[in-house]
Amino acid sequence: MEREQVALEAPGLDRPGTLIRYGHYGRPVLVFPSEQGRAWDYENNGMVDAVADLIEAGRVKLYCVDSYDHVSWSDRSIQLEDRARRHGLYESWIVNQVVPVIGADSPGVSDIVTTGCSLGAFHALNFAFKRADLFPIAICQSGNYDAASWHAWGERGDATYFNNPADYLAKLDGDHLDWLRNRVFILLTVGQGDWETHPTGSLPSARATAAVLEKKGIPHELDLWGYDVAHDWPWWRRQLAHHLPRFC
Repeated sequence: MEREQVALEAPGLDRPGTLIRYGHYGRPVLVFPSEQGRAWDYENNGMVDAVADLIEAGRVKLYCVDSYDHVSWSDRSIQLEDRARRHGLYESWIVNQVVPVIGADSPGVSDIVTTGCSLGAFHALNFAFKRADLFPIAICQSGNYDAASWHAWGERGDATYFNNPADYLAKLDGDHLDWLRNRVFILLTVGQGDWETHPTGSLPSARATAAVLEKKGIPHELDLWGYDVAHDWPWWRRQLAHHLPRFC
């Protein structure tokens, strides 16, 4: 399997970011790691192997990136608003550094799928809604889409609001909502077993998010897996192998 790893400057953040590309041809899929994860976590946890047939067949190219959750959403020492502001630096890195590399590597392709597990699913959903011009499809696995539920404290302002789907989705309206209805598709997949309700909140958050998307008329699917399906890599591998062929 073709694999290439590069380091990209990340202005304002504490280290350069890593981007790993798997595959030689096909639809680009931007992969966000789970909480505080690195670009190689997807491979190390068997997710790349789970869809190796699609990669080898030239149907998909995976672009796995680092997270910077350790200086943003996962830094409990700072207020939620400051975490959201720091996330803005990560957003800039993705849009201004990562996306151009994907564009150069996949000429003529403008519709990038986003995906991720756990906190990576939050990123996949948030980027799809904030930059639907770049990311019209999000495959979200076991995410919690309310940043205010992550040991949050302190000030909440515009930075939090505009980066927290639990806040802004319910307020979408007008021409922008009409555009999103014709642009995005959100897949929310989650198990009903261990750790999906406690302590992650993934199951209730997926249900609540799907309810808002239904009310807003935004194309989506809520795929609930069984009561034996845990918040863990073995099940995420199965879910990805089941769903990704639909989009490439």
